[in-house]
Amino acid sequence: MLTPRILIADDNAANRELLEALLAKVDCDTQIAIDGQDTLDKVKSFKPDLILLDVMMPKKNGFEVCRSLKSDPATSRIMILMVTALSELGDVERAVEAGTDDFLSKPVNSLEFQKRVRNMLKLKGTEDELERLRAYIREMEERT
Repeated sequence: MLTPRILIADDNAANRELLEALLAKVDCDTQIAIDGQDTLDKVKSFKPDLILLDVMMPKKNGFEVCRSLKSDPATSRIMILMVTALSELGDVERAVEAGTDDFLSKPVNSLEFQKRVRNMLKLKGTEDELERLRAYIREMEERT
């Protein structure tokens, strides 16, 4: 399997550095996005498996970014973990309505963060393999 790619999308440099440090124990390649529009641009070139998405960012907030990615068939299968200081029930509901796959409140617990990231990457790998098998089956059916 290819090394998973994780995009860290947060406008705060200290938060980005912390998330990068926490990912040091996870076998992955990372890239940084500094605002909502930068996140959408980086998704096109980096093609991440998982996005660690802050909600409160300039240009486009995390809810808008999530909604945009999940509504596009080309990016809808990217896993999104919203990592944010917002923790009210309404914020969680907005995140779910936008299409996030999971939600984690800051400050993050390092063990919980790493476990969620690993689980999301495992799920993404399983979904990718399932899609490859479906494509193979369709191809075999077309040949017969």
